Amino acid sequence: MPLRGDAFVLRTGDWVSFDDNDHQVVALSGTSVRLRSSDGSETVVLASYLMASPGFAVTGADPPPELEPSGLLSTLPAPVLAAAQEWERHVVEVETGLPSDAAPGSTPRPEYDPATRSLAERDAAKAAELGVGVRTVQGRRYAYARQGLWGLVDQRTTRLADTTGRADARLITIIEEAVAAETPASTGTRSRLIRRVIKQIEETHGPGVVPIPSRSTLYKLVDRLSSGRHTFGSAVTRRQTANRPQKPFTPTFAARPGEQVQIDSTPLDVMAVLDSGLTARADLTIAVDVATRSICAAVLRPVGTKAVDGSLLLAKMLVPEPMRPGWAVSLRMASSRMPHKRLLDVDSRMQQAAAKPVIVPDTIVIDGGKVFLSDTFTRACNRLGISVQRARPRTPTDKAIVEATFSAINTLFCQHLAGYTGPNVSRRGERVEDQAAWTIPELQDLLDEWVLAGWQARPHDSLRDPYRPKKAISPNDKYASLVAACGYLPLVLRSEDYLELLPVSWRAINEYGIRIGYRTYDTPDLGPFRRQHSGHTTKRGLWEVHYDPYDLSQVFLRTPRGWITVPWVHLPLVSAPFADFTWQHARRLAAKAGLDNTNEAAVARVLDALLTRAEHGPDTRTAKVAGRTRAGAASHRPPAPRAPEPAPSDRSTEPAEVIPFGVFDAHAEAERWL
Repeated sequence: MPLRGDAFVLRTGDWVSFDDNDHQVVALSGTSVRLRSSDGSETVVLASYLMASPGFAVTGADPPPELEPSGLLSTLPAPVLAAAQEWERHVVEVETGLPSDAAPGSTPRPEYDPATRSLAERDAAKAAELGVGVRTVQGRRYAYARQGLWGLVDQRTTRLADTTGRADARLITIIEEAVAAETPASTGTRSRLIRRVIKQIEETHGPGVVPIPSRSTLYKLVDRLSSGRHTFGSAVTRRQTANRPQKPFTPTFAARPGEQVQIDSTPLDVMAVLDSGLTARADLTIAVDVATRSICAAVLRPVGTKAVDGSLLLAKMLVPEPMRPGWAVSLRMASSRMPHKRLLDVDSRMQQAAAKPVIVPDTIVIDGGKVFLSDTFTRACNRLGISVQRARPRTPTDKAIVEATFSAINTLFCQHLAGYTGPNVSRRGERVEDQAAWTIPELQDLLDEWVLAGWQARPHDSLRDPYRPKKAISPNDKYASLVAACGYLPLVLRSEDYLELLPVSWRAINEYGIRIGYRTYDTPDLGPFRRQHSGHTTKRGLWEVHYDPYDLSQVFLRTPRGWITVPWVHLPLVSAPFADFTWQHARRLAAKAGLDNTNEAAVARVLDALLTRAEHGPDTRTAKVAGRTRAGAASHRPPAPRAPEPAPSDRSTEPAEVIPFGVFDAHAEAERWL
């Protein structure tokens, strides 16, 4: 087949397949082609659109040549590529009369001169020169016309090797099933997996039915079939890898502040000192704006995050961050590059605000946590006009930005704090609990200050100037550019709105007041409502009482006349505010001391002692010493019984009896004195 430059040119009169029909080319004008279909209708299309449309072909013409796969050519061994290039030299000489590497001005050899020799004669001459058959030369020419240099390559050298070799397909299937079963399990060794594979083969197909290769071959098969799945590595990485979606990852995009805000909670990798004096990790709940990557709000709570935390997080997002004593002047919004004066004209609360934007969310993305699926959080979002979008189960990529922000907080903030635990046990230091120095409120103050100085003003790699893509900008700079285009509309919350965000408990109003969690709340304002029906038939006449789990010193009663603040009757006995978890801990201490933990007066005294002790810092050493003492007493003989004391008249005359010392049990001694 001659290599003519016009072999694949579209001409007037050609018939083409286009749009599932046959058309004839009746005219060509520039880049336009006029087509006439078989039913006589005419259409004008662009030549580029015509040739790129699916199913386009020229009727009766040879198919166009394929481009050489240059990437595959680079994978060939050097001898194989050299042999293909040598064949290319001979094929070109047969086609044109001159080899591909001929010097300018060269003349064809007589046996290959197209002017005197036909193509069949040139094929025969090349076959005689190389010592091959004529059909071999012709086959090489056809392959070169279709595929170029790749058609002259020895295809035996291009076959892809099978990763499993000649292993039995039934064996491969069972190994793959065993590797998949390792995903949720604890990490084991290859020998354990091979043992399970062999037992499964024998149970499924019978002993000796499926050929089992050698031990070394089995190890190689397991390594190849488990490649990239971390089957014998970190269990966390293995589960995360298996949980990745198979579909292409689509980055989350937002064009204005508040268009999408992602919220999530996670334990902070720092040991904090609780009110009880013990140490534990705190829960961090944050809201991240997708458009600006701003941390709209961050709340630290001990033990477990409650539903009210999500509501309070919303309330914190909607108000400016106030400047606090000790903060640098550079953290003021007036000192930043944010449009402070323009925002101050709209919202007077910006006067003493810190350099963090106030973002009112349109949509909030949450996961399946009970905190965000609670009625308290949903009711708060509905009241504020916020749409709640739930991420798909076990799909962290739906809120990947907030997940990545947690990792950045651990790297940029947590690792610099006393009591840092590391991301997992394998990276944890020794006696981290002894290094804990910060309480939850102190950590909250540090975190709030770091958000202003270490996050909002720090260039973010995902925030780029479209006109200078190599320039990363900070969340505050991104907010300043977007708010200039989108504007700012404040949402002011009243004190009643704050009460609406608190959790609800339906209670009766008795002679002694309102009873919640073994605590009594009373005030003279309850007089007209005692022993009265609330009017809510679905709630059996109970009254709507709102409370703050982190400040149980008072509750809030909704009445037809408005809200009533009802204080705790034993509040004078407690020297500091207390939370629900502090109250529960005080009840446990009271029960452990043999007191009635339903007696709120007794629990109140224990609570006051607990908070007073917490003010002086943790005393974990005493608790640990007592624990070690109890462990030692359990493994040794019990202490000798105490001898009776002598009479008072004999104490000065008779020597005291020597009493052998046993292991001192501080816990038993403390109970003896209660």
